[in-house]
Amino acid sequence: MDSKTENHKDSHKAEILKSGTTISECTRCGTCCEKGGPCFHKEDRMLIEKGKIPAKYLYTLRKGELARDNVKDCLKPVESDIIKIKGKINSWTCLFFDEVRKECTIYDHRPLECRVLKCWDTRQLEQIYANTRLTRNDLVSNIKGLWDLIKDHQARCDYKKLEPLIKDLAGSKKNHARRKLMEIIHYDAEIRNLVVARGGMDAEMLDFLFGRPLNRTLANYGVKIHQEGKKIFLDGR
Repeated sequence: MDSKTENHKDSHKAEILKSGTTISECTRCGTCCEKGGPCFHKEDRMLIEKGKIPAKYLYTLRKGELARDNVKDCLKPVESDIIKIKGKINSWTCLFFDEVRKECTIYDHRPLECRVLKCWDTRQLEQIYANTRLTRNDLVSNIKGLWDLIKDHQARCDYKKLEPLIKDLAGSKKNHARRKLMEIIHYDAEIRNLVVARGGMDAEMLDFLFGRPLNRTLANYGVKIHQEGKKIFLDGR
């Protein structure tokens, strides 16, 4: 978000507060949509299965992954899959938010969290936020070959395995930890390349099927990784 847009919104909010006006309906400022897309719940399943919101526009926060809890406003490990709408390039803004017209382009088919959200009263959102979360198991477990790959990836790239290795990078076991961590990071990259090159999978589906790549998510753990072409490097500590 650029500073001009941010200043405009802050000015707008300041004017509302200064006037003493109580907000009781959406003013279409776009703040909610610019903070990121919603999490999906089981009530939203048909939106994906009927193609109202195609899966290629989604991504998965995998169990154990550090992610921002928008209700509690902190980073914490997620307790199960969280499926969300992707953001725009280099932005958290929901992919389906029209920033010029300040409107949702899938309004008639928006997910549950968008339907219940009221920025002036978040109680209803807080009640449903962590309940009946939709998972990859709900959506693709009936596709056996693919589901086996997803389960194997989850087991081999489990954040519970990664966390102790990350801690060991600062200790006497750092060489072993570095080697094992790179093995997992390379596997994560290779399985994605494999399903695209040999399985014909749309590359836009990868973040939904396997979660976000480890070479991006490990930054939340203080691990710096850079990529040169197809080669991935773990920066020294």
